[in-house]
Amino acid sequence: MNPLLKAEQAVLGAVLLDPGQLSHLEWLAPDHFYRPVHQALFAALRKLRSDGHPAVEGEGPVPLSWVTDAVAETGLQVRGLTASYAHLLVSACPRPAHAPVYGRMALEGAIHRTVAQHAIRLHQEARADALRGEVEGALHHADVLTGVLTDLARRWGTEPRPVAPATSRALDPPAFPPAQADRVAEDEEFLLAVLVERPGAMGEVVDWLRPGDFADPVHGQLYRCLGALHHRGEPIDRITLLWEAHRRGLLADGTLSEDRFAAICDGVGAGDAEWLGKRVMCSSLTRTAAASARTVRALAEDKVLAPGRLINHALHALGPLDEVRARWHTAHSRLASRVPSTDSPPSGPPAARVHAALTRSTPRPAPSPPGRLGPGPAPAVARPPSRNHG
Repeated sequence: MNPLLKAEQAVLGAVLLDPGQLSHLEWLAPDHFYRPVHQALFAALRKLRSDGHPAVEGEGPVPLSWVTDAVAETGLQVRGLTASYAHLLVSACPRPAHAPVYGRMALEGAIHRTVAQHAIRLHQEARADALRGEVEGALHHADVLTGVLTDLARRWGTEPRPVAPATSRALDPPAFPPAQADRVAEDEEFLLAVLVERPGAMGEVVDWLRPGDFADPVHGQLYRCLGALHHRGEPIDRITLLWEAHRRGLLADGTLSEDRFAAICDGVGAGDAEWLGKRVMCSSLTRTAAASARTVRALAEDKVLAPGRLINHALHALGPLDEVRARWHTAHSRLASRVPSTDSPPSGPPAARVHAALTRSTPRPAPSPPGRLGPGPAPAVARPPSRNHG
């Protein structure tokens, strides 16, 4: 038994029995039906109504021409609709006055189906962009999905707003081809090497690049350590980075090995941090888009989820992608507004923060025991002027 098929047959049968029910189904569109023959029949019924068919305005019993004309008009678009199937639709409707309820059932199925289709397209485009090193296609289809969710919410009669589900299923991260994963790992290692070797390089990416943008969790943890050193105004090199990683327990719990650390810090340290950061963030954006699409698709395939909750949960699933996109635009606007100048602007943390860090790093002399004065230089005495020189 297919409840969605029964609902589509019932709403079409209601309109065939009572053409006036079309006035209560303005929010229902032909593409909301699953079967193509049902789509064509509902479009034909709406066309007959707009053309002023006598059965729409007439009173009394509905003439047989309403059914025969609907079958003929539908036959211009698809094949397979017969008069016997039209009468089957009539017999499938228990109450013609319940047409709006049947229509909402068909719309509910259309919402689940449409959201799943657009989520699949977003996932496919995100994977394609990841291979091309682009983001435009994924961002475009994310906008399309958001627009579809907003339109479906309006048709369903609810307010579109992101709402987190009470319980969320943990999905495995999207898997990309090995060649793509290797390229992303190389970009991340190259960026970390540049940030370690180039003074002030962290100041070029720290405003918009986050640890979560790294595909490798170890790389993200090292970037977090670099960000902590930069925030405190302390110098950045391989020794300070190693010590920060040690303080955060990355060495003790086996997250970071000596060979892994050496491979990153011994890499080529010459490069443009902003350009490398954009490449890392590009892969982060496509991964986030693919993950959001898989979450939305899983929600849409849950047939027991109410349409309003599905729409709001899907909007919430797109939230991480909106956050990454905002930082992506920040990075591009910063690069566009950067003007070459002969004077090198100061980079890095503020001078006051650097001074405080250097003060913490400078050893202080041990205090003298109470009651004893340690040896020290004699106080300077002003030298009187010589009498031999006037």
